[in-house]
Amino acid sequence: MDPLTEAELGLLLPGRPGDVIHAIWLASGGRPEVALEVAADIADGEGGGGGGDAVARLALRVSSRAEFLVPDVALLRLLESAAARRLPSGVRARVLIRWARELLSDPSAADRRRDLAAEAVRLARESGDAGTLGEVLDGQLHALWDPLAAPQRLGTAAEIIELARLAGDATLELRGLFWRFTALVELGELDAAEAALVVYARTGELAGDAHAGIVTLSRQAVLAIVRGRLDLAATLTDQVAVAGRRAGLADTARLTASLAGRLAVLRGAADAQVAPLLEMARRLPGHFYEATAARVMADAGRDAEALLELDRVLPAVLAGSGPRWLGAVADLAFVASRGGDPGAVQKLYDVLVPYQGRLVVWGGANMVTGPVDDLLGRLAGRLGRAGEARAHLDRAVAQEERLGALPWLCATLAARGRPGDRERARSLAARLGLAVAPGDEWRLLRDGDDWFLEAGAETVRLRDVRGLHYLRTLVSSPGSEIAALDLVSGGAGLTAPPGEPVLDAGARNAYSARLVTLEEHLDEADRAGDAVRASEVAVERAALVAELRAATGLGGRPRLQSAEAERARVNATRALSTVLSRLEKVTPLAAGHLRASLRTGSHFRYQPAAGGPRRWRVSS
Repeated sequence: MDPLTEAELGLLLPGRPGDVIHAIWLASGGRPEVALEVAADIADGEGGGGGGDAVARLALRVSSRAEFLVPDVALLRLLESAAARRLPSGVRARVLIRWARELLSDPSAADRRRDLAAEAVRLARESGDAGTLGEVLDGQLHALWDPLAAPQRLGTAAEIIELARLAGDATLELRGLFWRFTALVELGELDAAEAALVVYARTGELAGDAHAGIVTLSRQAVLAIVRGRLDLAATLTDQVAVAGRRAGLADTARLTASLAGRLAVLRGAADAQVAPLLEMARRLPGHFYEATAARVMADAGRDAEALLELDRVLPAVLAGSGPRWLGAVADLAFVASRGGDPGAVQKLYDVLVPYQGRLVVWGGANMVTGPVDDLLGRLAGRLGRAGEARAHLDRAVAQEERLGALPWLCATLAARGRPGDRERARSLAARLGLAVAPGDEWRLLRDGDDWFLEAGAETVRLRDVRGLHYLRTLVSSPGSEIAALDLVSGGAGLTAPPGEPVLDAGARNAYSARLVTLEEHLDEADRAGDAVRASEVAVERAALVAELRAATGLGGRPRLQSAEAERARVNATRALSTVLSRLEKVTPLAAGHLRASLRTGSHFRYQPAAGGPRRWRVSS
């Protein structure tokens, strides 16, 4: 049956005031069977917390038809209507705080939420009713989510629990217990949080609250992921899905998607998670799902896309708030540490500094993604502040070891890169079943006219010079011997086609003279930072070198081949040395590994020494 209009509903419920008909229509969505149930439930003179006002009673009792952070427009209108009525202070406090909480779905309503919550708390304290004050304090914590206020949140949770017990309200007590659990997680006290979760679960069982059991299972899955018990987390996620559907919990799909997505990333299937996150960003603008998508793009190796997303959403995230805000900042920080503009990196570092020592917690601990100090260390490394980077990463490692957070420990050890760190990270990752051990891969990527090197915690952006092209060729073929002439002409394995005529002496001399001139032009372009000119000259030089090498090989003239090979050896060695000298100033660990690994001479080779990655990713 199609929904009724408000006028049709009035005919179905004769004798009801117009404002009550409007409230019932909003609450029922115009569905006649629901409207009849609602009308019976709010019959004049019944209890229910509305202080005798049917509209207020309905506004307080009707359930939201939307998922978390999805606006229920009808409920918002109903609450606004109720707030405009003359109500007792305690009832008005409850209506205002519920309105503030429902406005969490609107990122632009931060000021409105603050005003509503402040008025609600004032009225609730004036009322002297323990149950009212407890409910309003609970709503305030939801409506005004402040990541910095975890210690205060812990104190408010204790007050809510005490007020709930005074009022004999088991449901309110459960909310207070859950706030205690969440605050303890934020403060990095996972053992205490786990104990608090057990109390929450037992209280839910006594109260017969099925939803509390589902929430408990989901947070146990989060803690299992944190500690690297991935199979247990997968089993618990399946249990959440089954129990949530059975109980009709609206947020079941979101809970399970968050858990399954995190497991997929840890097991090497990050790429498939990007599209659903971008779809969530389209459905829920202003809640920063794009930031999470950018992080997952980076996890999947799609760095260029991730950095573009960083540029798009950083201003909005820096100006934002809400239960997803700190997690979004953390996700963008991870992306920025892999190649972000120094200005963006510094902004993210400054925003995260107040949270050092804390964990990155999303909302009600529906996901926890690691220590803030790990991110601060990566950002400091990207800024070239090696001492700060090591200090942050040392604190992150100590925190992870204390918590038994093994997947995080793998990532931070690999980023820190002290002697033995990467070997320990690889061993842990293999035993945990992580698809790729963190830090196994270093990256040398072209980014416009620049290059970006990421070597664990060390990152740097470099101006385009010839030595970086040679370095890319060498590290992409570890252990391979590449002739100097092949290296400078753009790759390995150049051969002369059979039967090609040999250059005469005049042509060889002209080629040699032109090569000397081109070498001078390349040096000038490098000094000027003119990547376009350098590229043009390098193309011409590579063609000339290939011609000379082919002619020399066929003509059997070792003198000329030796001269050109020697010039190529000297130039390639000099170009690589220039790159390594620059790297020593900003990425000393990476530079040390490369100096120990590069072999020069008539043939060049990258023979990986200790302290380097298991593999390189390079631009094509």
